[in-house]
Amino acid sequence: MMNRPVVGWGLAVAAVVAGYWGYGVPGLALASTAIVFWLLLQFSRAMRVMRKAGSAPLGRVGSAVMLNAKLRPGMTMLEILPLTGSLGAVVGDTADETYRWRDAGGASVSVHLKRGRLQTWQLEREDAAAAERSL
Repeated sequence: MMNRPVVGWGLAVAAVVAGYWGYGVPGLALASTAIVFWLLLQFSRAMRVMRKAGSAPLGRVGSAVMLNAKLRPGMTMLEILPLTGSLGAVVGDTADETYRWRDAGGASVSVHLKRGRLQTWQLEREDAAAAERSL
């Protein structure tokens, strides 16, 4: 719940009001400094995750099954990328917000985001698809 933007900005406004009400201008300065520090920490985290994911092959993951087990509804892309270790390959239109990661065994996980949050995901195994084709 703490990663929701409304909660974060609500806490920031509460800190500014409490700082000014309790200590005047010095309290306002302290609250503003704390907010800027928090924003810099968030930016630094995002850049570190993107740098690591950007250096790996596009759409590759160590184990699609393990990724499937770790996903949960409501996750953001910033929470998904450390699990995958790479940027996802875009599936279809970029406005659709659907990405896919494949592992070396041919299994893949497709995730669908809505407004930046994970809505649905699907594990697809290549060996099961090959078995259906041979029947």
